[in-house]
Order: sequence, then structure tokens, then C-alpha cells
Amino acid sequence: MTDETRPDDEQPTAGTADFDAFFAEQATTRARQTFTLYGREYTLPDSLPIMFTLQVERVQDSSDPEDVRKMLATLFGGNTLDVWAEHGMTNRQFGTVLIYAAGNVRSPGSVSMARAAELHDNQEQARAEGKEPAAPNRAARRAKPKTKKRGSSGRR
Repeated sequence: MTDETRPDDEQPTAGTADFDAFFAEQATTRARQTFTLYGREYTLPDSLPIMFTLQVERVQDSSDPEDVRKMLATLFGGNTLDVWAEHGMTNRQFGTVLIYAAGNVRSPGSVSMARAAELHDNQEQARAEGKEPAAPNRAARRAKPKTKKRGSSGRR
């Protein structure tokens, strides 16, 4: 936004809200989960980066490994996909790590490795049976038609 487009330039302001300072203060007080994989320690962020969230949506409809590479880089750093692939990571292991990470970013310590593997296996089983996974992605939720209930005034 440029200064020319702001009609309130002449109006007195109540002060400037400093989100940089606010977010910096918030970030120092939230716990962060760490885990080790292939001899390297990873520290999860205290909140999912918006680029990760956007890349997850993109990866849903993509078969390009570069999209997955970018998604992982925002959460785990640099060449994560290549390192994991070089170590022979399986699809199940990959899914388990992603579920573990997503759960523990939101609430550190809330999802164990065993629980993440169980959730992954449940999702895979549902896909194999042609069922929709328990928690559909955003695009799937939006695609479902919504039924609208008629309101009642309370009088009969």
C-alpha cells in the first residue's frame, strides 16, 4: 500500500502496533518439539509456517518432487527430502514423520511416534478401501455441498 492511497494520512493516529515485537515476545515463550532422524536433530517451529501450509495444498495435486522438496524445506530446512531419500526412507516412514511433526508443532509432546504411525496406517487403509480419510483436506471439505437448515422463529 502506498502513502498516496491512504486517505487517513492527515488524521491523528493512536500509535503504531508493533507486530514484530509482539511476535518476537510470543515466540520465546512457546515450547518446541525436537526429534532425531538419520543422526540429525530437527527442532520443529512453534507454529506451522504459512509457506508449509500453502505448499501442502499444492502438493495434494502435484506429482513434482520439487513441490515436496519446497514443502519440507520450510519445516525442516534445506535438502531434507534428498537426505531422507538417500537414507532409504519409505512412504510409511515419510507419512509418519509428517503426521508426527504436524501434531507436535501445534502441541509439543502431544503425538508419539507410535501414534503417528497408527494414524498414517489408518489413513492408508481408508484410502485402500476407497473410503475418505477421517480428516479430509481443505479442498475436499469445500467441495462437499452444504445443506442449509431452515431457521425457526420459535413460534408454532
